[in-house]
Amino acid sequence: MKRTTFLFLALLSGILLALPWYQEFSGIIILIAFVPLLLIEDYLYSTKQKNGSIVLIGYAALIFSTWNILTTFWIYNAAFIAVVAAVIVNTLLMTTIFWLFHFTKRKLGSKIGNFSFIIYWTGFEHFYLNAEISWPWLNLGNALAKDIKLIQWYEYTGTLGGTLWILILNLFLFYIIKSYINNRNLRIQIPQLISYFLLIIVPVLISLSIFRNYTETGKEYNIVVLQPNIDPYNDKFGGMSHFQQLNIILNLADSLTDENTDYVVAPETALNNSLWEHNLKDNYSIQAIENFVNNRPGVNFVIGMDYYKRYAQGEKLSKTARYWKEENVHYDVFNSAIQIDTSNYFPIYHKSKLVVGVEKMPYPKLFKLLENVILDLGGTSGSRGTQKYRDTFKNSSDNTRIAPVICYESIYGEFVTDYIKKGANFIFVITNDGWWGNSPGYKQHLNYSQIRAIETRRSVARSANTGISAFINQKGEILNKTQWWVSDAIKNTLKANAKITFYVKYGDFIGRLSGFLAVFLFLYTIVQLILNTSKEKKLLKH
Repeated sequence: MKRTTFLFLALLSGILLALPWYQEFSGIIILIAFVPLLLIEDYLYSTKQKNGSIVLIGYAALIFSTWNILTTFWIYNAAFIAVVAAVIVNTLLMTTIFWLFHFTKRKLGSKIGNFSFIIYWTGFEHFYLNAEISWPWLNLGNALAKDIKLIQWYEYTGTLGGTLWILILNLFLFYIIKSYINNRNLRIQIPQLISYFLLIIVPVLISLSIFRNYTETGKEYNIVVLQPNIDPYNDKFGGMSHFQQLNIILNLADSLTDENTDYVVAPETALNNSLWEHNLKDNYSIQAIENFVNNRPGVNFVIGMDYYKRYAQGEKLSKTARYWKEENVHYDVFNSAIQIDTSNYFPIYHKSKLVVGVEKMPYPKLFKLLENVILDLGGTSGSRGTQKYRDTFKNSSDNTRIAPVICYESIYGEFVTDYIKKGANFIFVITNDGWWGNSPGYKQHLNYSQIRAIETRRSVARSANTGISAFINQKGEILNKTQWWVSDAIKNTLKANAKITFYVKYGDFIGRLSGFLAVFLFLYTIVQLILNTSKEKKLLKH
C-alpha cells in the first residue's frame, strides 16, 4: 500500500469512529469503524520484516486523535488545556492498547493476535471505568446510546456487552474483506457474509422483541424537574446573587407543583451559599426550601449544593482536606445532593466520581503540590471530597428510594448499579451541562442517562441547570424534555421499579473476565518473547 492510502484509511477510520457520537448519525456506523485501521495493521503485520511495530503507532495515533478531537472538542468551552489533556491522554492510552494487540499478534500469530484485540480493548475499557484517571466517555458501547431499540439487551451486559459486540463485528468484517482481497471470489464469502449479518440481526431482533414486550412496573409518582438556566460562567458563581438564583428555582417549582406532586428535582450545585455541615439548617436557602415543602407536605425536594465540612481540632483529616489560614481550620468541599421534606431529616449524598483536573487531582499524595492549580469549574479550587459508598434518599411518605446521581457519575454503569442495590427505585440525575456550551457534549450526556435506564430498568428524572432536562422511562425512551438554554420546568409521572436486572446483580462481568484474560495474554506474550529470544541466542552461538 502507498502512504497516501494509509493516510486515507486512517482518517476514514477516525471519522467513522466519531460519527456515532453526533445526533444526526446512528451508532450502527461503529460496527465498521475499525475496519480501515485493521487493514493498516494487517498490512504492517504481513510485512513485519521491513516494517517495525513502531510504524503502527503513528497511524493509530492519527486515528485516535481524530476520533477524540471530533467527538469531545466541546470541552474547550470550559478550558482549552482540558481538551488538550483529554485528547492526549485518551490517544496515548488507545494507541498503546492497539499497539499491544499488534505486538501480541507479531509474537503469537494472527489467530491469537486478533483475539487479543477484543480482549485487550474490552479489558482496557473496564480498567478505564475504574481507574484513578478516568475518562470513559468514548467507551465503544456508548456509541449506541441513541439507538435504544437496538440495545435493550444492555440490561444483561451493560455497555461492555456493546463494546464486545462492536469489536467482534469489526474483526469479522475485516476477515471477510481481507479474504475477498486475497481471493477475488465473492461466492467464497457468502457463508461468511451470512454469518456476519446474523451476528448483527439476531441481537437486534432480540432487542426489538424486548423493547416491544417490556412492560413498566411500579407505583406511579408525580415528578417536577427544574431547569433554572443560570449561566455558569457569568451568573452562577458571582454575577447573580444567591437570593436571585434561589428565587428562580422556587418560582419554577411553584409554577408546576400541586397537591399531587411527589418530587421536585433541581440541578447540581443549585445551592452555593456557604452551606456548612455544622449549621446547615440555619442556612437561608435550606430554610426557604423547607418552608416550600411545609406548605406542600407531600413534596420531596431533591437539589444539588456546594457543601462544606469543618474538621474539629485533632480530628482525622481526609486526603482532600484544605487549610483555611484565616480561621486556622481544615475543611472539605463536596459536590452534594440533599433531600428536603417534612420529616426534618435531610439526607445528603456526596458526589464520588469526580472529573479529573476539574474536581479532583488524581493520586493526591503524589500531586498534592499541584492541587492549587486545579481547574476552577465550580466556584472552588482544589480537590473535592467524596464518600466511599452509594446512598439513596427515602421518600418521606413510603419506602420508595431514589438514586441521587450527580452529573459525571451518570456515565458509569456499574457505579450506578450500587444505588440500585441499595434499594433505589428511581434515578435522579442532577447536572450542570452549561459548561460545554451549545455543543454535542450535553446531548451525549443525556443519551448516557438513557443507557442507565435500560441497564437498571429504572426511570430517570434528569435536571440540568441548562443542557437538556428530561424524563426517561424504563425502556430508555425520552418522554419529554426541555430545550437548550431555556429556563423551564416540566412534569411527568414515572413508575418506581423494584426488580433487579441481571446487569445490576452481576455488573461488568464481561470487563472483569476480559481484564483477567488480557493480563494472561500479555504475560504469555512476554514469556514467548523471552523463550524465542533465548532460542535465537543459542542458534547464533552454534
